[in-house]
Amino acid sequence: MCELLTRQFEQLSVELIAGLDADGTFTERGYTRPGFAVADLLGCDTALAVRRVRVAEQVVERRMVDGQVCPPRLPATAQVFAAGEVSLRHVEVITDALGSPAAGRLTPQGWAGVEEQLAEHARLYRPRELAVFARDLITLLDQDGPEPDDREPPQLNELHLTRNPAGAGGRIKGQLDAPSFDALATALSALTRPATAGDTRSLGERQADALADVCLRSLDQGQLPTVGGERPHLSVTISLNELEGRGRGGALDTGPITASELRRLACDARVVPVVLGGDGQPLDIGRAMRTVPAHLRRAVVVRDRGCAFPGCGREPSWCEVHHLLEWEHGGRTDIGNLVMLCRFHHRLLHHPGWTVRIHHGHPEFIPPKWIDTHQIPRRRPPPAPIPAARSADSRGLTAV
Repeated sequence: MCELLTRQFEQLSVELIAGLDADGTFTERGYTRPGFAVADLLGCDTALAVRRVRVAEQVVERRMVDGQVCPPRLPATAQVFAAGEVSLRHVEVITDALGSPAAGRLTPQGWAGVEEQLAEHARLYRPRELAVFARDLITLLDQDGPEPDDREPPQLNELHLTRNPAGAGGRIKGQLDAPSFDALATALSALTRPATAGDTRSLGERQADALADVCLRSLDQGQLPTVGGERPHLSVTISLNELEGRGRGGALDTGPITASELRRLACDARVVPVVLGGDGQPLDIGRAMRTVPAHLRRAVVVRDRGCAFPGCGREPSWCEVHHLLEWEHGGRTDIGNLVMLCRFHHRLLHHPGWTVRIHHGHPEFIPPKWIDTHQIPRRRPPPAPIPAARSADSRGLTAV
């Protein structure tokens, strides 16, 4: 009876999650990944939140852009899950099996038949036993395996950067020979691993973020060759009217930038203001100014030990420094107005909802009311105390 109630709660939970995600509730509050939002909302580990989001994508009806309602991706599984006959873990096993490359080579009819068999056997098997049954069943139906590919892969290095027509971001396409590919893979390997045990990013998302982090770190260290007589950097171009309006938007050397990104870059960057007059002519090119000097950043690192957001743990070398009271609004650049954040949580803090403050010398984060109606502050646990050094006498030595 208790297990049935637990399964019914899991089914209700994933339905609510799917509804909030479909309505755009998480996106409106600054969350790019629903798993992070659910973890904050429920106060659970991100890994558990991601499991519920993933299951919701498979067993809940989907509403299309035109308003049409489509059945779940796994209709037979959704039926037994809604009846409380299988657990959340059973649904995950079926999802993994039907998402494998071998299952992708089945015909639509064969794939649907496998899903029905797995849903039926989930009532009888434990999740581990179901995984073995699913593997054997799919292998039996996919005896030919993938088609052989005898083509010689190209070895010529090429890379194409295509900016999106709207000017925000772009696409990368290319190919590398073996030495170049190995060098890139080695550079990204440490950053491609999940940042925490509950990191919800896909492999592709982690690789893209890792490539951006490597490039940003190279720019920060100033070790790249000079371009036009100076080290590579980013210049933000903004009109005089926009500057007087506290920075509603601007443009990088390579294209436009949103106001939120402009404010985030200004938190911890070398900013070169280029002020334009009404006719678009440069009126003034200011001196490069480091908003957070190196010695102050070191002090923030000692205090925060990396990203200060609870549950993150990103290392300091891959984090940015955020002003609690934004610099553009007169916020002071001192340790009492600074907090260290990874890029994801830095973007999150620039959306309405979460707020951060320094309390008793340490940052703490206040969740929005839709996550915690009491808005109880959250903070990272303190570091483990450093063991006291043993005295010379305790080691049998005598001080001289």
